[in-house]
Amino acid sequence: MSLSFKPLSLSASHVAAATALVAGALVAPVAQAKHLVCVWDVAGKTGDVYAAATDYALAMQKAGADIELKSYVDERVAIEDFRAGQCDGVIATAFRTRQFNGVAGSLDSIGSTTIIKNGKVDIDASYEVVRKVIQVFASPQAGKLMVEGQYEVGGIFPLGAAYPIVRDRKVNSVEALSGKKIAAFDYDKAQSVMIQRIGAQPVSVDVTNIGPKFNNGFVDMVTLPAVAFKPFELYKGIGKTGGIGRFPILIPTVQVIVNKGKFPEGFGEKSRSYWLSQFDRAMGIIAQAEKGIPAAMWDDLPAESVPKYVLMFRESRIEIAKQGLYNKTSLNIIKRARCSINPSDAECASKTEVE
Repeated sequence: MSLSFKPLSLSASHVAAATALVAGALVAPVAQAKHLVCVWDVAGKTGDVYAAATDYALAMQKAGADIELKSYVDERVAIEDFRAGQCDGVIATAFRTRQFNGVAGSLDSIGSTTIIKNGKVDIDASYEVVRKVIQVFASPQAGKLMVEGQYEVGGIFPLGAAYPIVRDRKVNSVEALSGKKIAAFDYDKAQSVMIQRIGAQPVSVDVTNIGPKFNNGFVDMVTLPAVAFKPFELYKGIGKTGGIGRFPILIPTVQVIVNKGKFPEGFGEKSRSYWLSQFDRAMGIIAQAEKGIPAAMWDDLPAESVPKYVLMFRESRIEIAKQGLYNKTSLNIIKRARCSINPSDAECASKTEVE
């Protein structure tokens, strides 16, 4: 008996399907690349900044970014690792991140977000200035301002108003600060410029030693937000004679900086929009921290001191900007935000703060 075989006829579609099956069997699926983001938080993984970063990482999956977080309690090391390319992004204070984007970093400039109405600080209006500026920076129109070289601002998160905290509450005027030792972060030259301008002595500090230096009497004054009160044990330095002046010298922020080329196209804008949506969350954290400070430690500055502080801050900002330490474009944007909230202020007669 003889057997005969008919030739197998395959269509083009059959061949394509078979080829795809073979290719799929031989080539494993490519996993999405992870993006390592270094996160500074004075409390490490138990802190509010790290908690916010955890939610951010989850939310950014929709933007095509698989973010992995690395915790740091030493901000300097986090920044150095980012600069060295060991991290694709970093979350740290604007004092440190200003070197990567001067426009966003200048939001933390001295007195630029403080609103004075009827001779008193309007803290709610001051925070509204910060919100408005973050809204501007998160808008598509500001996209180019948020990029410097390979670095892009991925978001801004307020830490809370930084108040003058003194060991002796008699030090409550510009004149009284003369000759006093005031803590100045060694990586923010702008602070030293202002301190020297009022005839005081800047003492170099960083986040690892600012608490002990104040508590042990090496400095007479520090400028910090309420969220630092418990971690830095500032109540020890305040004791029975010191106090916290209810006058924000600035409103520091935490900022997200990413290496633009490491993230998907359009990631920066989506990231900035996310952090804008977290502003009220930040305000809740700030309010909780301020409520945790004993009422007796708060102190209002003498009414006659307020205009002197405002003038000192403004003159200092302009001088610092001329030295190249603050971004002039940013200062003018912030001024427009101030004047939109408090148009009756005499400074609003001119359109710009610095040319």
